[in-house]
Amino acid sequence: MSKDIKKVKAKDLDIHGNLKSDKPGKNKSKSKAKTSKKTDKKENEKTKKEDKASVKSLKEIKKSAKKGNKKSSKIESLIFTGTFISNSKGFGFVEVENLDEDLYIPADYTLGAFHLDTVEAQLLSKGVTGGKRIEARITKIIDHNMEEVVGTFQKSTNYGFVVPDNAKLNCDIFIPKEKTMGAMDGHKVVAKIYDYGRKGRNPEGEVKEIIGHISDPGVDILSIVRGFDIPNVFPDKVMKQAERIELTISEADTYGREDLRSLPMVTIDGDDTKDIDDAVSLVTKGEDYILGVHIADVSNYVQESSALDKEAFSRGTSVYLVDRVIPMLPRRLSNGICSLNEGEDRLAMSCIMTINKNGEVIDYRIVESVINVNRRMTYNKVLSILQDKDDKLKEEYAEFVPTFREMDKLAKILRKRRKQRGSIDFDLPECKIEVDENGKPVSIKPYLSNDATKLIEEFMLVANETVAKHATLLNMPFLYRIHESPDMEKIEKLAAFIEGFGLYLKSDKDGIHPSEIQKLLARVMGRDEENLITRVALRSMMMARYSPYNEGHFGLAVKYYTHFTSPIRRYPDLMIHRILKDEIRGRLTDRKREHYKQILEGIAKQCSDREKRSRDAERETDKLKKTEYMAEHIGEEFEGIISSVTNFGLYVELPDTCEGLVHISKIEGDYFYFDESRYQLVGERSKTTYRLGEKIKIKVEKADINLKTVDFVIVKA
Repeated sequence: MSKDIKKVKAKDLDIHGNLKSDKPGKNKSKSKAKTSKKTDKKENEKTKKEDKASVKSLKEIKKSAKKGNKKSSKIESLIFTGTFISNSKGFGFVEVENLDEDLYIPADYTLGAFHLDTVEAQLLSKGVTGGKRIEARITKIIDHNMEEVVGTFQKSTNYGFVVPDNAKLNCDIFIPKEKTMGAMDGHKVVAKIYDYGRKGRNPEGEVKEIIGHISDPGVDILSIVRGFDIPNVFPDKVMKQAERIELTISEADTYGREDLRSLPMVTIDGDDTKDIDDAVSLVTKGEDYILGVHIADVSNYVQESSALDKEAFSRGTSVYLVDRVIPMLPRRLSNGICSLNEGEDRLAMSCIMTINKNGEVIDYRIVESVINVNRRMTYNKVLSILQDKDDKLKEEYAEFVPTFREMDKLAKILRKRRKQRGSIDFDLPECKIEVDENGKPVSIKPYLSNDATKLIEEFMLVANETVAKHATLLNMPFLYRIHESPDMEKIEKLAAFIEGFGLYLKSDKDGIHPSEIQKLLARVMGRDEENLITRVALRSMMMARYSPYNEGHFGLAVKYYTHFTSPIRRYPDLMIHRILKDEIRGRLTDRKREHYKQILEGIAKQCSDREKRSRDAERETDKLKKTEYMAEHIGEEFEGIISSVTNFGLYVELPDTCEGLVHISKIEGDYFYFDESRYQLVGERSKTTYRLGEKIKIKVEKADINLKTVDFVIVKA
């Protein structure tokens, strides 16, 4: 790889989300560095402009193809820049920003691109026909973005290989003997790639780190963490800065803050939560409720551009895995001075709202405060009290029992109002995986929401909405949590699909209102096709993300929304606390506004990317432990629901959320083809169908822990 190609990782980004300037060396002047930076910026802007034009042209061609028009002569002139996603079978895809579907790259046209390479792709001349995937060829490899690979070391006499954990990589990494670091068979290692290979020759690298042996407890999860490049150790500079922070607040810390220590308040969290960043209080005034949502003031301890802040920005979020939490901040802060522990004075940002009997926020104030939590409650305890199940608990928390009942009442009012405006709830199952001291899964239980979890959910939602509205009305530079309206092409497909069930959706040229999706889910509740339609509707939605521009939240059916309530574990919340404090203290000058405007777009992009990385890592660790769990149930039969239908088979989800594949070759009695528009496999002769959302009985045939896959076969009735 050329030495002048620069890798871009979180460590290369400054707090603004921009590339750090190169330090001028002996042969490079500052002026040259600045010129280079300007040139790079112009090139990036030019590429983005060209991509937008290509995306626009492609959409027009696709629309034309759907109407039955012949292929356009423009096709071969369309060139895109994107990220190559490889497949173990040799082909791949190119993800292009703002393009709804990826470009398919046949195996003969990959140009030897490596997974996650930045590439230039040109559409093939076959054309784009309605419903068919878009095919392209890679014409240029711009940059290699995957520098390291995590995998299992296999030793030979004079060399070794690293077999990648990532199933998308279709070749092993060759390691010369002198670069193995003494790794042995079965070691999980990190290999640094210095030669990406070519046709007929494997990539080459060196072992950079030995994580541990594959059979050692915890090494499997740690390998996934390293595979996603998630840092699990804080740099010395960050730890030293954290060590200097006092673990108690002084009287001086409380100056200028509203003293709310006499206001009764509680925290309500999971049984094993250590990083508690929200407390709630509630008093009534006539028919009105005065709800306080009090959030740990992390920004008091994490100053902008400090070592702690740069590390938090780099991480973006805490990562919650099966057997561990990888925090965004050192535990001295996350579990210590920032955590709203019972009976301890803490600095907070408080959103205190007056809410009428209809659930409307009729007044509010956002203040810097000092608080002292009276009781550390759990969801299970609050639920038992609300359900009158435990007299001992009611006696122990007697002073708060009336408050919990009022909180429950207010939460139901807020929920009703949210439903009335069209807010959508996709109640799909989640799970909690319990592991023993060796990391072996011992149980997988569905996680069900209840009145206690919904209570906190509603309070956090209304606080987030109130803060976002406040920022918008004051025209503050801000970070919003946005959820864009779904693509109308997807909604049209959903509408066409549900027509077969006698259902419909109302939409117009301006789009669809979220209440239409909500009504659809309500109409199918309890019907045989409920699971099917819920899943199809969910796939029609966009992904929520962070943005400095307020574009509303479609799923919640609100004009204003942000993330204010979790600054211990989410960087966007920490960032907006800073902005709010500047506004409260009268420091939001024109100069400060301009500063925030310049950095917020980069922060939004970084935090959205880090959120996705965290979600993907959590999903991979869950898959691993679920595979290990199912390996203990080979030959057993279960009833599940068809959760996905593809051209190569069916995915079936069991009640405990474990999922496996019934490969199309294992479905007996007929030749089955994939009916994509109806989300089903259909028998050619028998017309037997297997449709998304249907119940089905399966037997566990195989579990491959290395690939994290489970194979099922259908059990005939």
